[in-house]
Amino acid sequence: MKLVFMGTPDFAARIFSALLDSEHEILCAVTQPDKPKGRSGQLQPSEVKEEALRAGIPVFQPEKMKAPETFDEIAGYGPDAIIVAAYGKIIPKSILELPKYGCINVHASLLPKYRGAAPIQWSILNGDEKTGVTIMQMNEGLDTGDIISQSEIIIDKKETSDSLFDKLAEEGARLLIKTLKDIEEGKASRTPQPAESTTEYARMITKEDGRIDWSLPAEKIELLVRGMNSWPGAFSFMDGKNVKIWDCDVISGDPGEAAGTIVCADKNALTVQTGSGQIKINELQLQGKKRMAFDAFLRGCRWEAGMKFGE
Repeated sequence: MKLVFMGTPDFAARIFSALLDSEHEILCAVTQPDKPKGRSGQLQPSEVKEEALRAGIPVFQPEKMKAPETFDEIAGYGPDAIIVAAYGKIIPKSILELPKYGCINVHASLLPKYRGAAPIQWSILNGDEKTGVTIMQMNEGLDTGDIISQSEIIIDKKETSDSLFDKLAEEGARLLIKTLKDIEEGKASRTPQPAESTTEYARMITKEDGRIDWSLPAEKIELLVRGMNSWPGAFSFMDGKNVKIWDCDVISGDPGEAAGTIVCADKNALTVQTGSGQIKINELQLQGKKRMAFDAFLRGCRWEAGMKFGE
């Protein structure tokens, strides 16, 4: 097939890379405009743009998807299909209906579950046992198009958003290549989705979502730590300094201490009381310092039992 690819972040770049290695011809990469990053405000290209430039593929970065010149630019390539993965903008009907095979989307959940921008993080935050990838025929709704194919992935007990991201990107690329072949050969089926999603909208994660509420049960906090890894990171404060927790385990414990109180801080364990149960912190990071295992951290930071996380 002759394809136009639309995507922006690393997840999309991995799908794009797999297409570049396939038998399909990539005509153009459409990605969001460069955005300022960091304190310098220097413009940073998307991961898809960087991958396209390395491969010598033309890049198109429209400011407005509904602008006539956007349609004309994409139409000029004459694609058989447009592949979309985490593009980040609403695609108008005119472009959805432009190619012979329409717009095909790679979505990182088992639709109709987790429609929205952050399905990977929410599957971990909610403690799901499995998730997966859906290849979908796009329509004007938000992740509501017909399902063409799906593949399940088991969520490991210590799965983080980062590790699950890697698995889903790899599986999404594999499933997409297989599905495109089925579409070309007329073997692909399309199953309409129900009108309502089976979960709440998987909204975009914000930095504030990583703030730890110590009154929650230990199980919920452990899910937060894994779900916010690596961005924005699950965080709290000790003596006015930001502390990120990167890895922890749920343990039982006497509920006598107030939530957020350090129960033990020695060479054997760093444990904190929660609203129900305790967590044993395995890896953490103090503001301005690098990530450390708890025992190495405690050798350089005088935390002790009785201290409490908070502002």
